[in-house]
Parts: sequence; C-alpha cells; structure tokens
Amino acid sequence: MFNKKTIIDVDLKNKKVLVRVDFNVPLKDGKVSDDTRIQAALPTIRYLVEQGASLILCSHLGRPKSEKDTEFSMKPVAEKLAEIMNKEVKFSGNCIGPEAEKMASELKPGDILVLENTRFHAGETKNDPVMAKQLASLADIFVNDAFGSAHRAHASTVGVTDYLPSVAGFLLEKEIRFLDQAIEEPARPFVAILGGAKVSDKIGVINNLITKADLVLIGGGMANTFFKAQGYPIGESLVEDEVLDVARDLIKKGSAKLRLPVDMVIADRFDNAAEMKTIVVGPVPEGWRILDIGPETIQNYSKVILEARTIVWNGPMGVFEMQNFSRGTFAIAKAVTESNAVSIIGGGDSAAAINQSDLADKISHISTGGGASLEMLEGIKLPGVVALEDK
Repeated sequence: MFNKKTIIDVDLKNKKVLVRVDFNVPLKDGKVSDDTRIQAALPTIRYLVEQGASLILCSHLGRPKSEKDTEFSMKPVAEKLAEIMNKEVKFSGNCIGPEAEKMASELKPGDILVLENTRFHAGETKNDPVMAKQLASLADIFVNDAFGSAHRAHASTVGVTDYLPSVAGFLLEKEIRFLDQAIEEPARPFVAILGGAKVSDKIGVINNLITKADLVLIGGGMANTFFKAQGYPIGESLVEDEVLDVARDLIKKGSAKLRLPVDMVIADRFDNAAEMKTIVVGPVPEGWRILDIGPETIQNYSKVILEARTIVWNGPMGVFEMQNFSRGTFAIAKAVTESNAVSIIGGGDSAAAINQSDLADKISHISTGGGASLEMLEGIKLPGVVALEDK
C-alpha cells in the first residue's frame, strides 16, 4: 500500500515548491521530440499552480560528462513546457548557485521556473549533501514526482529530503499504486511477460515473479540464453554466456511457471531484408540468428494472456524495430489489449511498442520508468520513495 504523504496532505499556498520531475526526454535538433514524460507530470504541476504555490522544477537529462555538454541542456524542455501550459516558464542556466537562488527568490505564486540539468554537477549522482542542501535552499517543500528516477539515490531525489518536508506527486503515487497492487494483491490469473535482450537485467525480476505470478512468459533475446542453457546450439544469436548457470537454475526453479517459446523466426543476418524462416525450437543453423518468436508461440502466449486478470509486461518479444521481426511483439500487444486484465506496461521498449501499435489507450497503466518499474517487480524498495514522509 502507498503510505506516503502526497501533495494533497500539505498546505501549498504561497509556498515555494521544489519538484523533482522526470523530464529525461528525447531531443532532436534542439527540440523535444517526444513529450510523453512532460505530459505525465502535468496533473501535479497544474495542481500546485492552482493551490497558489510557485514551482521550481528540476530533472536530469541524458548522461552528460559536465556542464560543457550543452546538448543535454534543459532549456528546450522549459520551452516545450511553456508551449504546453500556454504560460511563461522561466529558466535558470544552473540548478544551484547565485542565478538559481535569485530567480527562485523572485517567484510569485503560480510562477514556474525550470532549473538546468542536475547532472551537470558531479554531486548529483553521488548524492552529495552540499549540492542537496543548495537545491533544498531554493524552496519550502520538496515534491518527488519522478518515478523514472525513484530507484536512484541522487542529490535531487533523496539528498534534498534531509532538508525539506518531502511528499509525493500524483504521478509517483499512481505508478507505485499500480505496480504494488499488481505484485502484492493481483487479480488472478496473474501473467508476467518478460522480453528484451538480457537475462542478466531481469534475473531478480524472474526470481521474484516465479513466486508471485501464475505464469511467466519469456521472449526476446533473453530467451536465447535459456535455449543455450538447455543445450541447443543457437548460431549467431545474441546470448549471455556468463549467466547460463543462472538460466539453468531458473528453468529448474520455475519449471511449473516459466514458459519458453516453442518456435522462432530466424534470419541469416541482422537486417530487415535478411532471408528468414520459422523453425521449431532446436538447433539454429550456423550463421543464422533468432530475431522473433514464432506463430505457434504467439498463439500459446495469446491464449494465456486472454485468460489473465492481471498482466505485467516488460520487454519486447523480438527485434520489433525491424518490420519483419516485429510480429511477435505487436501480436502480444494486441492480445494484452484484448484481455479483460488490469494491464501494466513497464516502460522502455514495451511502452514504445504499445505506442507504435496505437493501442496505448486500451492499457490500464503504462509506466514512465523502465528501470524503476523493474526494481519494483524485483521486490526492491525505491530509495526516492522510502525517503518521503509517511502518512
């Protein structure tokens, strides 16, 4: 259960509020190319403005080496927010220091200030108390609404909570409620679908879900590692040799619940125009590679999905960026939207696939944070949430 204070529990009138948002958005030619994450933060931003608070928004963007990496500036994000909100949004060229302090001190109720990229300072990722204190000094209250960064103990997500009353925003609360409910009190059958390239990223998730879910369906590149662990030669397919023993253990431990593909689409090179064929699971010919799940697997998985009452999906079923190898991923997306289940998509590539297939409005919840939702699925408490005040 979500037992943290939220913005509804505090008096916001005439308060300066530091809001950690997740505005880590893609930029193209100096403009925001996908504003999904900005849109997701709007309910919190609008509520704070309506309550008469002045807002100081901070976020990281990308992985800059230093403040000289100007292509990671938050300025285009501030411009995009101004356009969406249809009001002036101020911008400070630094997230701490004299400029930020002066601009924050001059804010009137309803004003919005966006700070420069928090990761332009090395102290951000080190959760440096000096930086956290400087950030906190700009405001009276801290609101964390950045689910996508809640699994990181950084200065702007955890450090600031040592110096300010700290509560959750609407997005953070919604994300935690959906994922928590799905894992701890799911309507059954509870089906987890796990894909993507690497088993190593999801060992903890599989371990946790084979104790909680009724079935765990595996697809994508990570299935190759399971095939090799079972002794099949897999040609040129992507594989993680260093976790073969772990994969064997998972197969043994999850034998009742773990489902692997029964057929696969293989290609003679990594290219949409490659020669391709469907084979049943077994030895992959030399020089060929597995790039998608096959039609029989699609049928088996879809049948299970249609009977589910709770579905959590993280990771595509194949190389869906290439049209010829996208069939598995899009067929699974379709099955998820046709089921009567509470459906949760765990951010990242699966969210991109759902958006591409124009089915997003049929999903109960699409998470804004891939890494954070994975850690929740693994049963890990998120530091950015733990640090907030209890109700």
